[in-house]
Amino acid sequence: MVNLNGDERLDYLLAENMRIIQSPSVFAFSLDAVLLAKFVYVPIQKGNLIDLCSGNGVIPLFLSTRTKGRITGVEIQERLYDMATRSIEYNGLQDRLKMIHGDIKEMPKFLGKEKFDVVTCNPPYFPTPSKDEINGNEHLAIARHEILCTLEDAIRAASELVKQGGKAAFVHRPGRLLDIVSLMRSYRLEPKRIQLVYPKQGKEANTLLVEAIKDGSPDLKILPPLFVYDHDNEYTPEVKEILYGKA
Repeated sequence: MVNLNGDERLDYLLAENMRIIQSPSVFAFSLDAVLLAKFVYVPIQKGNLIDLCSGNGVIPLFLSTRTKGRITGVEIQERLYDMATRSIEYNGLQDRLKMIHGDIKEMPKFLGKEKFDVVTCNPPYFPTPSKDEINGNEHLAIARHEILCTLEDAIRAASELVKQGGKAAFVHRPGRLLDIVSLMRSYRLEPKRIQLVYPKQGKEANTLLVEAIKDGSPDLKILPPLFVYDHDNEYTPEVKEILYGKA
């Protein structure tokens, strides 16, 4: 049993045989979060992982199927933190997963520096617009815009939290690629793997996945492109496998 509040619903994480609490008026995860959870390298048997800007906890839930390590999620919005905590409990994962209600900028001081093997982050993508342009829904505005946390805040926190030789992985928009690379390098994160995601063939990329190693040596791999839809507007086989598992 799980208590649902307001317009919350219990959705399936299809490939993972788990369920997650979502709310259309507060937060529902996107494909970006799924792609990041599948893209990042994780230690299989053990390790300490942390997910920044966790929302309703979707990335920690996905990561729990790929590693036996301990996973911490950090979310600043209390409502989303509460949804994530209840989802973790519903799936019986509270022995390995935990959520922190807090500001990612404070986590290195709160948790200690260089304590984690892997850091993931799906940060707000867009600069803060003027008040008349911003989404009237506070939950959605904070999740989408750099109101409480900038890209530099997220990269700085990731660098301070990850161990030397550990990995930090982000999902973002391709237009911020040069910002991400320059900020990562300024905070001792060397980009090692990049993948661009395209809505379909012939369209511009709309999602960027990048993984860096703390104090790594320069050697960047550009992975093959990932296409979400085929010409019939159906998911491609690669995306179907990510979402639903192997047939």
